[in-house]
Amino acid sequence: MSKLSILLFFLLSWVTGNPLIAIIIIIAVVYVLDRRYVGVMPSIAKPFRRSSRTRKLRTQLAASPFNVSSKRELARLLIASKKYAEAYKLLEEAKEASEDSAEYWSDLGAASIGLQKLQDGEQQMLHALSLNERVKYGEPYLQLATAFKDKDPQKALEYAAKFGGIQSSSSEAYYLLGCLYQSLGRKDEARQALEESISIYRSLPKYKKRHERGWALRSVIKRNFL
Repeated sequence: MSKLSILLFFLLSWVTGNPLIAIIIIIAVVYVLDRRYVGVMPSIAKPFRRSSRTRKLRTQLAASPFNVSSKRELARLLIASKKYAEAYKLLEEAKEASEDSAEYWSDLGAASIGLQKLQDGEQQMLHALSLNERVKYGEPYLQLATAFKDKDPQKALEYAAKFGGIQSSSSEAYYLLGCLYQSLGRKDEARQALEESISIYRSLPKYKKRHERGWALRSVIKRNFL
């Protein structure tokens, strides 16, 4: 803890008369500053916003059960909440109207992988990529790489390489790629990916650095512990 932090702690303890309240205030200030300028800490509000939106979509579908766009949006939120079975059911219901949508097939693949239907998920995501290789900025490649990292490491690396090829100017992409390489025991490639993440951040214009700053910081921390 820095001298400034210690001084702030004692000052707040004196003002509030309670060291516990002082610690809570300091944590709150650090969180607000992180969310405003860095972005390493997870958003506290995001799960609540997702839950609120999920309830609204359920209400909409109760009134209009054939609304395809609402079904697909709700399915994406359910996937984010790891409720894969319900998401898969909704996506199957929306299939006829979504055959030509790369995003639809990507979501269906994510739900299948979440249900441990790895072969189905792979086929669905590859179909999404055949319709549009840059769908979701290449995220299906990363999801496939993660899904295969234990069962087929070589295939995982091939998918990871394709993801890196699409996301060539994203600190986030190379951080995730570094994490994948680390999980596969490929420390040299992991370190290289993390170095690339940091290098990309340094080369970005100011208006893009806000979004990538947290990923660059994560890359620095993870690289130092490899």
